[in-house]
Amino acid sequence: MNRIVIFANGGLPDLDKARALLRRNDFILCADGGTHHALALGLTPNLIVGDLDSADKNDLQKLQKAGVEIELFPGDKNETDLELALTRSLEMNPSQILIVAALGGRFDQTLANMALLTNPQLASLDIRLDDGVEEIFFCRDQVQVHGGRGDLVSLIPWGRPVHGIQTQGLEWPLTNESLYPDKTRGVSNEMISESASIKIESGLLLIVHRR
Repeated sequence: MNRIVIFANGGLPDLDKARALLRRNDFILCADGGTHHALALGLTPNLIVGDLDSADKNDLQKLQKAGVEIELFPGDKNETDLELALTRSLEMNPSQILIVAALGGRFDQTLANMALLTNPQLASLDIRLDDGVEEIFFCRDQVQVHGGRGDLVSLIPWGRPVHGIQTQGLEWPLTNESLYPDKTRGVSNEMISESASIKIESGLLLIVHRR
């Protein structure tokens, strides 16, 4: 399987920008209330998972009649619906996972959604949170950021210092330098071309790209 797009139940500030993220052959997986985002974009989910406490019941009935697979979980569970969707995605062995509408709304949910990406099982995958306006992902070794001149790119050490950072394509480059989680030096850099590259030697670096 090439790419799975998971719709979470967070904010989606611009439907047109979110629509631009999609590809024709994406597998559409909705985490409970994320179903309404998929439907708003004119998509029919391939799979819906969760305890279904936030998805519209009428929508679910129509989708079930149309043959959409729904996996129901108990409301009393240890995982969020997004974590369930992510676990289900890994079972399908995708090459990429894009999580849409996982930002905004409740801060605790947003922070937990970001933390999900630190799972070591995801280390070999290209996995990102994206709402069309901002994308968030982690650099464990090296990554590319694709966007436009003037886009904001913030580099935030996750939990511990990040060493050996080298960047290209950013206004304020780093050359074999370190960033620390109690300092804000890496916030609000800018792209000077349509792509930027970031490499690190150790640590876990959160990349926030605002288009």
